[in-house]
Amino acid sequence: MTETTTPLAALSAAGVSIWLDDLSRERIASGGLTQLIDNSNVVGVTTNPTIFAGALSKGAAYTQQVAALASSGAAVAEAVFEITTDDVTAASDIFRPVYDRTNGVDGRVSIEVEPGLARDTAGTVAQARQLWAKVNRPNAMIKIPATVEGLEAITATIALGISVNVTLIFSLERHRQVINAYLTGLEQAKAAGIDISTIHSVASFFVSRVDTEIDKRLVAIGTDAAIALKSKAGVANAQLAYEVFEQAFSTERALGLIKAGANKQRPLWASTGVKDPSLPDTLYVTELVAPEVVNTMPEKTMQAAADHAVVRGDSITGSYAAANAVLDALAAEGISYDDVTRVLEEEGVSKFVISWDELLETVSAALAAATTSVTR
Repeated sequence: MTETTTPLAALSAAGVSIWLDDLSRERIASGGLTQLIDNSNVVGVTTNPTIFAGALSKGAAYTQQVAALASSGAAVAEAVFEITTDDVTAASDIFRPVYDRTNGVDGRVSIEVEPGLARDTAGTVAQARQLWAKVNRPNAMIKIPATVEGLEAITATIALGISVNVTLIFSLERHRQVINAYLTGLEQAKAAGIDISTIHSVASFFVSRVDTEIDKRLVAIGTDAAIALKSKAGVANAQLAYEVFEQAFSTERALGLIKAGANKQRPLWASTGVKDPSLPDTLYVTELVAPEVVNTMPEKTMQAAADHAVVRGDSITGSYAAANAVLDALAAEGISYDDVTRVLEEEGVSKFVISWDELLETVSAALAAATTSVTR
């Protein structure tokens, strides 16, 4: 394949920004991240507590910094803050040429506020400011979960001129609320004299977890009609999220802000690794192609897409009637959309809290080991 005919190049040409859902110091130091930019059309990176916990639990890339933090008497939370922001700062520098080339649209590196703050509006805003100041790179993005409490924090953070990656969005109604929170933040930033053209945001809409939860319920129902709906909800839900995006950014309110220099809050497809082995491993890539979207992929999904994804161009626009029919059919089978999305949000926050605790434990053990080796 030539460079212009690879599946990843075809995705980019169709308007999809490919971001890697992974980051580690080893990937940064080895040049692996640069290679993905050069060879695989990767134009951004997302992180979360699970990713950092995995990176820190293996390999020796963090040994030197952990030893220095241990000798300085750093507390565990302080050490985690230093380690993770250092990785994000280094990655932001690697992506800076992409950021410059795309006028700030891509070249983005995301770092999440502590998941324990998901229900704490003031705490979220305070940490968003702290992370933004520490990384101190214009192409950083602060990840804030789309809980009810997070909505107010999104507005307040955007109003400060800080770019935000809104995460853990599962429902169409919450997506509308997230867009409203973004637009309100832009209005406040504009009123404060901040250049709103420098503020960017993505709305991370989760895909595979929707199928996992709904398919479990369909199997429990067990009828032929229920089984026939398996593995259709995730794509349909995301396609309708794109319709929400199109509608929201064609309103008079949004168009007025865009005329004043604002950027659209792009939909980002998250949780794009296929969990069901009976499904195509590129399902959440090829079925969610449209202009102005981001697809953040685990490396395994990205490799599968690079190898054999069949990119047919825009696979979202024009799908809305069929997507609505899927959701209607699920409701007819007794599946409560509102209950599914509520459960997924609660689980999403809980899983990140568990990963954060694992990250703290990993760093705590590393600090203790480094202290012991120094005192011997």
